[in-house]
Amino acid sequence: MKTTLKTLPMLFAMSIATATFAQKKEIKAAESVIEWTGKKVTGSHNGTIQLKDGFLQFDGDKITGGEFTVDMTTIEVKDLEAGKGKEKLEGHLNSDDFFGTSNHKTAKLVIEEAKKSDTNTYKINAVMTIKGKTNPLNFDLDINGNTAKADVKIDRTKYDIKYGSGSFFDNLGDKAIYDEFTLNVKLEM
Repeated sequence: MKTTLKTLPMLFAMSIATATFAQKKEIKAAESVIEWTGKKVTGSHNGTIQLKDGFLQFDGDKITGGEFTVDMTTIEVKDLEAGKGKEKLEGHLNSDDFFGTSNHKTAKLVIEEAKKSDTNTYKINAVMTIKGKTNPLNFDLDINGNTAKADVKIDRTKYDIKYGSGSFFDNLGDKAIYDEFTLNVKLEM
């Protein structure tokens, strides 16, 4: 009993120290920005998509994990005007040819490992789930104060999004759409 009573204060102190260093920083979704760019043989399109929620997990000043949910129903095209193809492209991106947002309303990214490569940059190993398919994803994440930035390249065909892909269809000519799209992400904590 005396040994137990002696170890309790030490265990309590260790749990306080752990709680002090391990910290979950919520992402301010309304202040964060995700811009997408998709390219095709004849040009490109770009727009935005909204972050639903997310957090980064820290141990002291080092990232140890994180999780982010994107609201796929918020896909917006920015390079076209209303009445000039904007609505048609947004409808197509929401359709089953692309993201199937009626059945797959969210996408999720989970950080599995973060290795600090210099003062403000981390090499991130994560998994991304789009349309119910999960695949590994690697990218650099830069942290500056309460802002985190990343340029993330995603191969859409790994998520069963094959529409217009020259990797799966022949004779597409100038209708081919490149497999990779890019997300330029700016997160505010």
